[in-house]
Amino acid sequence: MPTSSVEKPETAAAKSAGVRTVTLPVMGMSCAACQGHVERALRGTPGVCEANVNLLTNSARVSFDASLTKPEALIASVREAGYDAAMPAEAGAPSVDQPGDEGRLRAKAVFTLVAGTVVMVLANAPGWLGTGGPPHRALEWLMLVITVPGMIWGGGIVYRQAWTAAIHRGTNMNTLVALGTGAAFVYSLAATLTPGIFVRYGLRADVYYDAVLLILGFLLLGRWLDARAKRRTLDALHEFMRLQPQQARVLRNGNEMDLPLAEVVAGDVVVLRPGERVPVDGVVLSGVSSIDESLITGESVPVVRQAGDRVIGGSLNFDGALEYRATSVGADSVLGQMMRLVEEAQGSRAPMQQLADRVSAVFVPTVLGLALLTFVAWIAFGGGAGRAFAVSVAVLVIACPCAMGLAVPAALTVAIGRGAQLGVLFKGGEGLERVARADMVVFDKTGTLTEGKPLVTAVHAEQSFREEEVLALAAALERRSEHPLARAIVRAAEDRGVPAQAAESVRAMPGKGIQGIVDGRSAAAGNEALLREMGMAPMTGGEPEPGTTRMFVAQDGAVFGTIEARDTLRASAKEAIAGLRRLGIRTAMLTGDTQPTAQAIARAAGIDEVWAGLLPEQKLEKIRDLQSQGRRVAMAGDGINDAAAISQADAGLAMGTGADLAREAGDAILLHGEPQQILEAVLLARRALRTMRQNLGWAFGYNLLGIPIAAGVLYPAFGILLSPAIASAAMALSSVSVLANSLRLRRFAPS
Repeated sequence: MPTSSVEKPETAAAKSAGVRTVTLPVMGMSCAACQGHVERALRGTPGVCEANVNLLTNSARVSFDASLTKPEALIASVREAGYDAAMPAEAGAPSVDQPGDEGRLRAKAVFTLVAGTVVMVLANAPGWLGTGGPPHRALEWLMLVITVPGMIWGGGIVYRQAWTAAIHRGTNMNTLVALGTGAAFVYSLAATLTPGIFVRYGLRADVYYDAVLLILGFLLLGRWLDARAKRRTLDALHEFMRLQPQQARVLRNGNEMDLPLAEVVAGDVVVLRPGERVPVDGVVLSGVSSIDESLITGESVPVVRQAGDRVIGGSLNFDGALEYRATSVGADSVLGQMMRLVEEAQGSRAPMQQLADRVSAVFVPTVLGLALLTFVAWIAFGGGAGRAFAVSVAVLVIACPCAMGLAVPAALTVAIGRGAQLGVLFKGGEGLERVARADMVVFDKTGTLTEGKPLVTAVHAEQSFREEEVLALAAALERRSEHPLARAIVRAAEDRGVPAQAAESVRAMPGKGIQGIVDGRSAAAGNEALLREMGMAPMTGGEPEPGTTRMFVAQDGAVFGTIEARDTLRASAKEAIAGLRRLGIRTAMLTGDTQPTAQAIARAAGIDEVWAGLLPEQKLEKIRDLQSQGRRVAMAGDGINDAAAISQADAGLAMGTGADLAREAGDAILLHGEPQQILEAVLLARRALRTMRQNLGWAFGYNLLGIPIAAGVLYPAFGILLSPAIASAAMALSSVSVLANSLRLRRFAPS
């Protein structure tokens, strides 16, 4: 359904006065319940507008009113909830994807699993060795000696996090594991120290030391595999970071000097040699070279750059030496903005996450209740206290909310990273879902379906004027415009050697043309709508050829003549639209150009519907009309006159070659600006959405099946019971499988 405002709600909120956004590293989270605790603590902080916590990246993205709170207060709220946080600028802030953390997790997992295996062998030794083996009591004491270090060193972090949650009146996955292993250890310790008490009350003095260590070992193994997989999901962001050189060779006072990137300022002249990466954005002053921009724009073929062309920081210089003037550095550069967009998008939340969040909020308390109910049921049906205890521990440890917490953000992070590698920048999870659900794509014409580089094909003058006068007047008005047709007119005037004239009080009329003062007289260049608005009648004559755009040129109420220009269809347009049709997506074109020109381009591209001669506000109304018919509309455009329609559409696709305002309005930016990237964006978004559903289905289904099996529902019919150790292995498998499924998106290739 259409929104009541041109801006999407989140765009408007982000522009509220005084609202800042910060991304804080958060330490100590291990599952979806932890994520929920941190999120509620942040949202409860005075002045916080929105808080999204990402379990995958161990970070919190918080929007807050800077007049009411500060980042230090946000960190304090996280710590009061039982976790830790740091300022983004703090060096050395811990992160789960640091190699040192992975190494420690691996060492603890290996040690605990090996110790658990040894204890399991010792527990079964009397049965294997018979009467010739060591005394059973001696073996129990040996198992105790091995178990204690494993619990302290290997499982210490689990118990600390569970205790922290408890003193803050919270629960999480560590609570389940700590209760399960703690109860098993206390039961075993009592059986080792005072077996006579068990015998007196008719209980078996069994020990579960092996289960304690194996549960902790499988948990740590799962965390290590999670950490490895999480690091790989963030590879796209790290890849962008590695593109940025650390130094730049700058000309100052006639001398070349190597400066740290932080000391380079806009206006510096940078010297670039063959084989080096471009350190900062800029415009070439001298030299010719081939530049590989594939990792930034998605363009696989190196492009030639010479005087007047722009170069992008992070791209690779092949074969020539260049001198260029730096224009954008640091966070303002193309690479800096890409890194920011990808980082923010990966830290965003998809609407599908809401279901997992609601379940996770009550999950751990529910599992605790189920474990207690399981224990009581086994006692009531004569299963014995020992077996009832073991089954209850299995229920506690098999129920892992990790998979639910990772199901959506894992797929979202990998998809956004893969999209960035293909030159498609999704602005967040919500934008990605909107692109995936679109059933109609509406295109702007110029610069979106066409090359946006029209050529002047004819100049027609009225009887009392010359062609050069028509071209000179139009070029004077268009010289300051960035419209593709304006550039074509200026270029044609230069090619014909037409003298440049000065224009004053130039004013663009979106969707109509341009007005100004030339030689002290009012002048205009534009379409029929502009002429009628000025009270003039268009020239009589035949219609231009299909695909040709006609511009009228007038001064002081007299029409000087017309200029005709022709644009060419982008090479990938026809294939992209055919691909969208195969997906069941309808296509349409909205343009301010004339009906014959629009129809010619639409026929060549294979577009279903065309609406021509539209002003920006009419494009906006057309999008709203389509939405009122139940269409989920994606709008693709590149110009200022497209910004309102892009923002109104359910999904906005902004061509990266276009205006900044259009890029700000979009849900996804297509860096290469090709229609083929629209198809790629839809395919990737749909694949990501399907992966999210698979992950959530696995996470929910795993618990729906795993908890009853661990509780023993199969035992009466089949005699099947899960030991606590096997339940722990299954728990570790759940989150690893979700991450592994998400990582398949790294291999996504449009087809």
